[in-house]
Formats: sequence, C-alpha cells, structure tokens
Amino acid sequence: MTSTSRTASTAAATAGPRLKRSLGTPSLLLFGLAYMLPLAVFTTYGLVTETTGGHLAGAYLVTTIAMLFTAGSYASMVRAYPVAGSAYTYTQRTFGRDLGFLTGWTLLLDYLALPLLNYLVIGIYLNAAFPAVPAWVFVVASVAVVTALNVIGITLVSSVNLALVGVQVVFIAVFVITGLAYISGAASVPNLLDPFVSSGTTLGGIASGAAILALAFLGFDAVSTLSEEAKDAKKSIPRAIMLCTLVGGLLFIVTAYIAGLVFPDFQHFTNTDSAPLDVMTRIGGGALFTFFTAAYIAGSFASAMTSQASVARILYAMGRDGQLPKRVFGAVHARFKTPWLAVLIVGAVGLVGALLLPLDIAASVISFGALVAFSFVNLAVIKHY
Repeated sequence: MTSTSRTASTAAATAGPRLKRSLGTPSLLLFGLAYMLPLAVFTTYGLVTETTGGHLAGAYLVTTIAMLFTAGSYASMVRAYPVAGSAYTYTQRTFGRDLGFLTGWTLLLDYLALPLLNYLVIGIYLNAAFPAVPAWVFVVASVAVVTALNVIGITLVSSVNLALVGVQVVFIAVFVITGLAYISGAASVPNLLDPFVSSGTTLGGIASGAAILALAFLGFDAVSTLSEEAKDAKKSIPRAIMLCTLVGGLLFIVTAYIAGLVFPDFQHFTNTDSAPLDVMTRIGGGALFTFFTAAYIAGSFASAMTSQASVARILYAMGRDGQLPKRVFGAVHARFKTPWLAVLIVGAVGLVGALLLPLDIAASVISFGALVAFSFVNLAVIKHY
C-alpha cells in the first residue's frame, strides 16, 4: 500500500464521530472469552468424544496449539492495522478491495449466524425449563435486551460479560472439584493419561476431533474487531488475542480431561447429543445438571452480546469504506459512540433467523465463515510481512 493510500485510509478512519476508546486488556480478554463460551466444550462433547475414541482432552490440546498459531497471525495483523474490521480489514489492506469484499461477506456469514445460534439455544433451553412459555418469547426478549445493551455502549457490554463469564467459571470450578471427588472415591481409578492418549489412540481420530473443535475457539478473532475501542490497540489487542486463546484452551482441556476421567465408558452414552447429562448425573445428580443448564444459558447470552457487537463493527468498517451504504452502516451514535444502526440491523437479522432457521444450518454457516476467515488472515500475514 502506498503512503498516499495509507494517509487516505487513516483519514477515512478518523473522519466524523469516532468509536469510544475505553477498553483495556482485561475487558478485551473477557469479551473474547464470553464470545468463545467457556462451556462450549459440552456443545460437541458426545460427538467428539466418540470421534476421538474417548480422547477429547487430547484433541483439545492439539487444537489449542494449532489455534495459537492463527491467533499469532491475528495479533501480527492488528499491529499493522489497528482498526475495526478484523479479517475483512486485514485482507482488504493486504490483497485489495476485491478479496477484502469477499472475505468481509464470508466473515459476515459466520458473525451473523452466531448471535442467532445463541438465541436459538436460549429459546430451546428456557422452553424446556418453562414449557408453558413458547420458545419464541424467550428469543424475542433475548434479542431486545442484547441489542439494547450493544446500542448503549461497549463498556456496559463488558461489565455484563464479567458477570456472565464469572458464572461459567464458577460452574467449571464446581465441576472440576465435584469430578475430582467422584474420581477419588471411585472403586477403580482410570489411567490418568487416557483422556489424552492410550494404546488405542489413532492420529486420524485425534485429527478429526481437532478439526471439529477449532470452531470452539471462535472469539479470539472477535477481539480484533474492537481495535478502535481499545485504549492502546497495538499492545492490548494482540495481548488479549493470545491470552484469550490460551486461557480458553486451558479451560477446554481441563474440563474435557475431568469429564473423560469421570465417564471413560463413552460407548454407553444414553444419547450422543445429550452426553453431558450422563456426566453431570454421574457426579452430581440433578442439582449439578440444573446448575449446568443455568450456566450454559448465561454463557449463550454473553456470546450473543459479544458476537452481535463484533458483527456490528465489521459492518461499520465496511460501511465506512464504502462497501456498504455509508449513511447507515458507517453511522456512529453521537451520545453512545457505538455503530447503533448496524447493531439494530444485526439484531433484526438475528431475530428473523432465530425464528426461521434450524440449528444445523446455522452451525454449518458458522463453520464455513470461520475457516475462510482464518485462512485469509494467515495468508495476509505471509504477504504483508
């Protein structure tokens, strides 16, 4: 990129109302962890445990190492371009407007689908707890609250995230302590390395599971969308990206390890999709499963907030660059300093999608968008540096 185009780009980024710089590394880390959903380990628990032959913790270890490299790519590109837009911005600045446009729209598939996926989960779980209330009522209420919080400001979102991530961390701590107590009192203690590797481990099984689990790490990349709301983007954003990946990976590994020791006989899951129920019931009965349900809903709400905030800022970046109508998507609220029109549009899309789309379609869209974005960011690092 020439110095003239860099200057023009900088001018475009700073013209008019600007996003409020208020986030430090701790807030950015919480944002990423809320997006990742620490309890996401239980979303695909049964599927990946069977795929890996009972070595879920080993698959998470492999995935964590692999994702740290991609997180490093994001961190490197943030230092080069500390502005909103994430993979869209890095591709556009490195490869030009055409590929940037392609990456931006592909990334939108991922980010637009994740909020509605969370709304779907919230509706399903709360409807199961309160059958008299239709699931769509919970969906509408969730969309309204999340959208309002995002319009008011990213600082408020960060404060709410602190509480919701805290609930999940408390559950993980209770789960680990309860699990260890169960294992120590068990008649026979399983081999402590079995959740990672055993004599029957195959490289293909671990690799297949690791490929699925890569999607559990969506969140570290979302931190980069807040580059224009970070106090010191070139330092705090890369640091938060790496910490988010590392902390999230450790939480996943520890949780999967304890679950593997508690329920090594994965061949006897009552149902693969509801395998966490078997684990919770074995070590803590109905009380632990109820706590798990509440914590999972809290996590889904936090993930919905952060994912909606992220996609709104990608739309903002694309609108400011003229890839989308600038008057709408490039607008910043004079009082709240947030891309409020983009937030409202994302909320509307999430509401319609959550009411119409099934879970499997939303999950497939997320997978496709995430892997394309990761690929282009890694390619951008190679070309830029």
